[in-house]
Amino acid sequence: MMIELLSIDLSNFCSKQCSFCYNHSTREGNTVWLPDEVIRFASDCVSHGIKAVSLGGGEPFEYEGVFEVIDALFTRCYLSVTSNGLPLEKADVWEQLCLHKPDKIHLTIHQPDNKAEVARVERRLLKISEIGIKPGLNLLVGADKIEVAKDVYSRLSQTLNSDQIILVPQRFANTPTPRQLASVAGGKPFQSPSCLLKCQRPSNFCSVSWDKKVNSCSFAPGKVRMESLDYNGLVKALDSVKWGKCQ
Repeated sequence: MMIELLSIDLSNFCSKQCSFCYNHSTREGNTVWLPDEVIRFASDCVSHGIKAVSLGGGEPFEYEGVFEVIDALFTRCYLSVTSNGLPLEKADVWEQLCLHKPDKIHLTIHQPDNKAEVARVERRLLKISEIGIKPGLNLLVGADKIEVAKDVYSRLSQTLNSDQIILVPQRFANTPTPRQLASVAGGKPFQSPSCLLKCQRPSNFCSVSWDKKVNSCSFAPGKVRMESLDYNGLVKALDSVKWGKCQ
């Protein structure tokens, strides 16, 4: 197994606290990773061949030290951040982002039927592009929101290319079928998780959770704790994972 893509959930804290969050993040969520731990761990992984690192959460822009992490990793790998975008509405956070930029930021629309959320994310994606960061969108699609998701996809396609929009099927409940998800993109080619048609263990991706556990998928159960915060610890834990489906 040659890992090329690494996802790190920086914390379990998120003030938005969506009930369907795969990370079960809450306003009382914990933070275990220290910024220097993230930097040393990710840097060691990059030195062993990992090409891209994605920072998630929790809400990464509510993680104290996120810009320190961004500064340290930006020059070493392709660095992306996945966010709900709400902290970026704050002037002080936005000012910091303008000074400490990752390669890409994916904003998530959790509720395509929420017009205010859609408008906020659309506006912020444009601003992200204006400061030289590549924007992307994660559009969460529930089985009961196919029609409104179609409208949002069509609307945001005026701002982003199809390869910048990822259609994310809601998991654990209210999950759309592959056909329903495809209909959101109007029958055109679209981006989605690789497990859309078949659940199988990724060969080049690894997810590290907020509590320093490892699996080949962010959603899958049975994560294994790393004994050491380095590439060897990552590989050893990953080798111990007993693969299982998320649902």
